[in-house]
Amino acid sequence: MSRPRVGVLAGRGKTGRALARALESHGAQARALGSADLERLEEALSGLAALHLMAPNLHPAEPDLVGDVLTAARAAGVERVVYHSVAAPYAPSMPHHLGKARGEDLVRRSGLDWTILQPCAYVQNLLPGLREDEPAVRVPYDPDRLFGLADLDDVAEAAARALLDDGHTGATYELGGPRLVSARDVAQAASAVLGRAVPVLRVAPEEAAATAPEHERAWLRAMFEHYDRHGLPAGGLVLQALLGHSSTTLEQTLARELGDLVSPRSAPGKS
Repeated sequence: MSRPRVGVLAGRGKTGRALARALESHGAQARALGSADLERLEEALSGLAALHLMAPNLHPAEPDLVGDVLTAARAAGVERVVYHSVAAPYAPSMPHHLGKARGEDLVRRSGLDWTILQPCAYVQNLLPGLREDEPAVRVPYDPDRLFGLADLDDVAEAAARALLDDGHTGATYELGGPRLVSARDVAQAASAVLGRAVPVLRVAPEEAAATAPEHERAWLRAMFEHYDRHGLPAGGLVLQALLGHSSTTLEQTLARELGDLVSPRSAPGKS
């Protein structure tokens, strides 16, 4: 039996790579699609059984991109599309979230078999600071605000199932981790994993956005302000149902991702 071919737009980023691994584990072929493929979309999408449609992070014109991809997908004969949106897409204070809300509308009216995923931020987004010589959790918002932080591999597995299994057409799935956590919770869990104190440090929004391209800085500052006021809560039961088992806890994710930094003497339970 032939292996279904699934296109993964933005397939060379961390989400795309994780999704490719999940698809391959289910016997599918993942075709990573990047910016070069946008110049020849219909050709790039030819022969695909399904498409995971995810725009590059903070894309300046996501609805236009989504519309172009959907048009090409229909012309290429792609029947199923899974759109990677975001938790709380209609958040007027965050322009890039609104772009995804408009993208969702286009997907729903595309005429294709569609599923929309609304994942919260990943635990993995905070790993760079935890892998430094002096590990810390650095955030440009209130470190006690709550988020439905999810494990990247769990989100990838849910996306793979939506792409390959029947029964997901017309569904919109909010994907959060098993419990709401704060940046302070992440620091405390990392302290237990690493066997050393991990501080949580609040940095200025301007500093956190300083290295981003100019057109992204205002959007990032708007996001940080929203997080400072509201966090980003997202429920966890849907992800658990899609996986068919308990989703990965914050502690389990950090133990897996930071395990190479833990010496036998500093590992939890060692003295």
